[in-house]
Amino acid sequence: MTTTLPATDWTARDNLARLVDALGPDDIRWVGGCVRDTLLGLASNDIDAATRHLPATVIDRCKAAGIRTIPTGIDHGTVTAVFDDGNVEITTLRCDVETDGRHATIAFSQEWRDDAARRDFTINALYAHPLTLVVNDYFGGLDDLAARRVRFIGDATTRIREDHLRILRYFRFATRFGDEWDAEASAACQALAPTLKGLSRERVGAELQNLLALPDPAPTVHRMRELGVLQEILPESGGREVDQLARLVEAERDAALAPDAMRRMAALLPPIVPVAEAVAARLRLSRAQRDRLTCVARRDTEDARHPRGLAYSVGIECALDRLLLAAADTSPLKGWEVPVFPLKGGEIVARGVARGPEVARLLQAIERRWIDEHFPSRARVVEMLDESLHDG
Repeated sequence: MTTTLPATDWTARDNLARLVDALGPDDIRWVGGCVRDTLLGLASNDIDAATRHLPATVIDRCKAAGIRTIPTGIDHGTVTAVFDDGNVEITTLRCDVETDGRHATIAFSQEWRDDAARRDFTINALYAHPLTLVVNDYFGGLDDLAARRVRFIGDATTRIREDHLRILRYFRFATRFGDEWDAEASAACQALAPTLKGLSRERVGAELQNLLALPDPAPTVHRMRELGVLQEILPESGGREVDQLARLVEAERDAALAPDAMRRMAALLPPIVPVAEAVAARLRLSRAQRDRLTCVARRDTEDARHPRGLAYSVGIECALDRLLLAAADTSPLKGWEVPVFPLKGGEIVARGVARGPEVARLLQAIERRWIDEHFPSRARVVEMLDESLHDG
């Protein structure tokens, strides 16, 4: 039975038709996520193409057609066609010559099946003709897609030995597209989990964030811990932290908040600042991400007492994180903007207080009262200043 890709907005894009004309409809196929997601009725924004042409030929043909290209990964056969309505990555058909779990030596090919054979999962090895939209399936990906089953192409152990990151990709794709765990894949991930230590920390950190950004990764993270995978990439996360992630996902849902990968990573760590700093350094997280993890790590039992006061002190983002982890009410922060303290040191000096430590002490004391009284008006702040000067 022939399966055809349903026509969608992206398959009808004029710029894609220009690209097909430039490369020739028999020498290009839409491939991977755009095909998979369209078959599932999901929106697809990232369009990838495979071609028989060598990268230099792709560049020359696109140039002749007035299409700008960028040699984004030319050593591995990838050229990006630049369009206003979304770029397209075009990769020459490839086969693996040698792999070491981190990098692959490839050779270019003329066979679509060769290219399909080097991909990770059957559901990612689907190729659609750009004009007929007929889907070529070399390894049972259509059946797996219909059954909501995520399987490695061929032998799972072999696929993982080619690229150890596929362990983490398996859990992410199974979470998105699978209804159950594949026994062969699970066994291979468990056996080869120690190989994750050889990967770059940036790749591990990025893949972990991709997983945690999914609607509900908690059962998957639990499964990863059962198989010894989580311990290899996040040894700081124990059973208590995994359970905490599940509670956080539920709290986010109850509060109608979108999934947040960094908040969920914070849930997987104990509330210890040096631990958060060490994880951020190891996974090569950004400074902003590190600061967020350490802010959440400072959470305590008093956070829920005054949600807006907490937000004033640490920012709304971190306050939301800490309140959700405490299973506390986040509604006081909905639509609330952090106010500006309506008193300056110069006003205290104008009232006769000499510049120096006393001005700072008064400012801090009045600001604390202002927070405790839930941010009253400036008139009340002036009263506080009067009271402080009188008492002093």
